Amino acid sequence: MSPGALSHVKAVEYCRTPAGSYCAKLMADLGAEVVKIEEPRQGDPARKRGPFSGDIPDSEGSGLFLYLNTNKMGVTLNLAVTTGKEIFGKLCAAADVLIEDSAPGSMEKLGLGFKTLEAQNSRLIMASLTPFGQTGPHSKHKAYCLNSYHSAGDPSILQSSGVPLDMNEPPVAAGRFAGDFQAATVAAIAVLAALFGRGFTGKGQYIDVSKQEALMYLNVNVLSKYPNYKTIPNRETQRYDYGGMMPCKDGYIVIQAVEQHLWEGLVAVMDDPEWAREERFKDKFSRGANAEELNGLMLEWLKDHTREDVASRARAKGVPVGSVMTIEEIMNYKQYHARGFFTELDHPVAGKLTYPTASYMSTEKMWAAGRGAPLLGEHNEAVYAGRLGYSKEDLVTMRQTGII
Repeated sequence: MSPGALSHVKAVEYCRTPAGSYCAKLMADLGAEVVKIEEPRQGDPARKRGPFSGDIPDSEGSGLFLYLNTNKMGVTLNLAVTTGKEIFGKLCAAADVLIEDSAPGSMEKLGLGFKTLEAQNSRLIMASLTPFGQTGPHSKHKAYCLNSYHSAGDPSILQSSGVPLDMNEPPVAAGRFAGDFQAATVAAIAVLAALFGRGFTGKGQYIDVSKQEALMYLNVNVLSKYPNYKTIPNRETQRYDYGGMMPCKDGYIVIQAVEQHLWEGLVAVMDDPEWAREERFKDKFSRGANAEELNGLMLEWLKDHTREDVASRARAKGVPVGSVMTIEEIMNYKQYHARGFFTELDHPVAGKLTYPTASYMSTEKMWAAGRGAPLLGEHNEAVYAGRLGYSKEDLVTMRQTGII
């Protein structure tokens, strides 16, 4: 793998959720050496989640696991036994970062809490990702990703719709693991800040990441209103007055044309209909007051036009209109391919697969696609024998006794 922005960083990952694994992946893809620890024989729970390569369930072919663990080294280790704890301590003593997502208090019960590990390595940065954080009355509560997502308020209130809505409909479920990916990104930022700070102080620190609090950022615009203005949003208050998400002949588009010059451009896109010059549509206030009638007229025009027809006309007039694309369309989208957003990585079991890369480009290569996700215990010998000094005979014994 080519050197990246974090090529000087060594990290240990002990995680069982997508949030922890994705946080470590962000670092690994930036060049950090990440050693992922999995349970012997069982492995990361993500290995059992689909989709699977070729639709054949295989612990080495989970699309979720393969994506979350690119560029990592993989070892197996049982922390429930004394030798396993000793090995874990040795790995952390030589690391810059530890990322873990055990339930609050679990690491302390194992004798592997931050205070214990810090005594062996004062430069260690330890980040713990849990649903509600390490403290507070809900800290011990369990939650899946969907629970955490909606416990931060409702960032999925349907917005920007130009079609009639049932205002009493329940909240919309988020995409699979969307909340975990958001929490992981916040955690990664915190870890990078701690690494930066350590450059001045020489000391590590403990980072307590609450997924619930990290997810508040998805809803920050709405959440900032209630304590200041006591407004409670719902589908009605969050709805864009006119335009928004609207159906065309072959799917949906999103129209945003609030400012007068954008409205005038949109009128030109719609072939300058006579109704657009009526007094009730003269400015954004009157258009908002007559949004229902206006949306009906716009829908009548849109039903005879394709998304690309509307979008291309809008681009020519400088009006912000975008197509709501399917996954298939996204994968074939020329813009992504022109910027090299997708890449292929080989895996010994799953074969050659396509992966998304980084959402930015830079003059210095910070991000690199190096290798696919590790097989279960693939790097046991390289890490335990090559770095910690255990013999091959030791590894055989540890494997037979369930330590690795």
